[in-house]
Amino acid sequence: MRRRPPRSPGRAPRPPGPRRTRAPLSPRHRFRLLVPLVLLAFVVSVLLVEGYTTRGFAGDQEGRGGRPATDVPRGVVDGGPIVDTTDDHLRSFRAPDRTVLLTFDDGPDPTWTPRVRAVLDRYRTPGTFFVTGQQTARHPGILRSLIRSGHEIGVHTFSHPDLADRSASDIDRELALTQLALAGAAGVNTSLMRMPYSSTTTALDDASWSVAQRLGDKGYVTAFIDQDTNDWRKPGARAIADAATPNPPGRGAVVLLHDAGGDRSQTVEALEILIPRLKAQGYRFATVADVVGSDRLTSPVGTAHLWQGRVFVAAVAVSGTVVSVVSVLLLVVGSLVLARCVVLIVLARRHARRHRRHVTGPRRTVTRPVSVVVPAYNERLCIPKTLRSLAASDHPVEIIVVDDGSQDGTADLAESLALADVTVIRRPNGGKPSALNTGVLRASHDLVVMLDADTVFAPSTVGRLVQPFADPRVGAVAGNAKVGNRRRLLGRWQHIEYVMGFNLDRRMYDLLHCLPTIPGAVGAFRVEALREAGMMSADTLAEDTDITMALHRAGWEISYAPDALAWTEAPASLRELWRQRYRWSYGTIQAAWKHRHALLERGPAGRFGRVGLPLLAVFQILTPLLAPLIDILAVYGLVFGNPLTTVLAWSGVLAVQAVCAAYAFHLDGESLRPLWALPLQQIVYRQVMYLVLVQACLTAINGYRLPWQRLKRSGDVMLPPEPSPHRP
Repeated sequence: MRRRPPRSPGRAPRPPGPRRTRAPLSPRHRFRLLVPLVLLAFVVSVLLVEGYTTRGFAGDQEGRGGRPATDVPRGVVDGGPIVDTTDDHLRSFRAPDRTVLLTFDDGPDPTWTPRVRAVLDRYRTPGTFFVTGQQTARHPGILRSLIRSGHEIGVHTFSHPDLADRSASDIDRELALTQLALAGAAGVNTSLMRMPYSSTTTALDDASWSVAQRLGDKGYVTAFIDQDTNDWRKPGARAIADAATPNPPGRGAVVLLHDAGGDRSQTVEALEILIPRLKAQGYRFATVADVVGSDRLTSPVGTAHLWQGRVFVAAVAVSGTVVSVVSVLLLVVGSLVLARCVVLIVLARRHARRHRRHVTGPRRTVTRPVSVVVPAYNERLCIPKTLRSLAASDHPVEIIVVDDGSQDGTADLAESLALADVTVIRRPNGGKPSALNTGVLRASHDLVVMLDADTVFAPSTVGRLVQPFADPRVGAVAGNAKVGNRRRLLGRWQHIEYVMGFNLDRRMYDLLHCLPTIPGAVGAFRVEALREAGMMSADTLAEDTDITMALHRAGWEISYAPDALAWTEAPASLRELWRQRYRWSYGTIQAAWKHRHALLERGPAGRFGRVGLPLLAVFQILTPLLAPLIDILAVYGLVFGNPLTTVLAWSGVLAVQAVCAAYAFHLDGESLRPLWALPLQQIVYRQVMYLVLVQACLTAINGYRLPWQRLKRSGDVMLPPEPSPHRP
């Protein structure tokens, strides 16, 4: 039922006039719109930084082969492994006799680089570390420790791509990002480079030589190798040491080792064998700068570049922390979703069996007449169907229509139907809670059924709804609300949500004696219980949730009657859906906060406070707020991870949802055909619900009191044949 806030006394209606321009957004509105956008931008930025700086790469061993090498100069092929093409000159350098350059690729690694450095430092042996920008940005302290120990630093690109397959702009970006990481981590740049997947100069092809020339144009000296230890194969420490020993003896060599990319314990052990062996044979150890005759190939950066690098490294650090936290939260959310589905199915099955035992026993133990209260505000399109469905009830009823200041002739139309036992009460607009209280005070019977004016009852609904009142402890009963306009896709999505999300939850809450909400579309109350709970209140925008919690705190039992069916009109547009769910979400938060003291109370109130309120907070607020992580990280996995694994994981989540939905439809006797829309619901509809809840939470945080959200009606609720619930 739609509502507008009560009109202030003496306030005259606004006269018709030209349409006004839309007023600018207030600071609170801007806050509620800006914060989600900022959060989304932050998360996207963090994932982009983390994805690009952490995506894995293949080791140097997985190189290329079989490409032509016709353009590679003979002087390079036959020359030394260090190539300098800067300043339009071609020079190559070899390590002098009895000189070894120990070079390490793919680091820095938090585990193995410090162990490699410790061995080198102990033997006072310099090393040349060709680092990737990814690892440097993630482990800046390790790079600084290498530089403090006097070791040489070279560039191994940022994300370890095969540069021969990349465009010029890609190559430039790889180099720029790596230099940015070096500047931020240690305040240096380097003009020393080793291309990923490169080896000896004899293995150069035309594509890689073209890259080497471009690197020279940008001021880089390129280092290839003389000997590959193949330490990535883990052949054993002694085999690695033997492969690093120059052959023939006495010749100089540039030796390739690795300090990252896997378990490098054999490499560390091999250094303990190799260095003493070579020193005993009269070898000395040098760096690339020593061989090319330069004081150093690294240099400090300027202030501007230094701070750019620090910001970049800080962004990488923040992104790593945030993604770690998000991953933990994702694990928590995934566990909660899975646990919830399992618990729902188990408890729903038990509830269905218990309900079947009750309905197969003596029927209609409650036969006394019931008052039905229908609050209405501008419900001309819906009121005829609603009243005719009530008049066809197989249980004796009196029908009280409370017209709450309608301006479309709702009251006149209700009276013109001339239905028996229908009373129309006209009153100034005062809001839905006040209208309901007016109807309750005019009721002739001690049991009152409440429904919205856009809802249609089956003939058996009222009779089935009041049967739990045979137990004098029961103060209220929730019925089974269904979507009556489900012919369009949006209606089908809401139909799935009602059957799966609302009614399956109610079965669980009913067994746990902590049902948090009696839906406004179909609920019954004991008048005595309403009075003890303080009647309907306008304190929140979810008066149905508010009164349900108040009844719990007053000591009354709340029951659920799954066979008491009602078909209600769901929003037909995303705009109207947003407004409705925004009000629901905000009202639920208001009601939970209002009744928070139940956490410390005793008896039924305490049971609801310590069971119902936590379940409500976890599964209706916290989990939906965190659930977008599933979709965000699914996109992240498709872009930066393994797409197949990501698709399988997301499909697994969808499969769990589908099992729950199918079982819920089975229990309600509904056709499974609408479930074809479930994947689309998870992709589109669910995102809208996330945003609604986020906005509702922000509204609650900034203390804004949300006005009533009016919804448009179409009056197209259809009364389908009553489904027959299946056996569990």
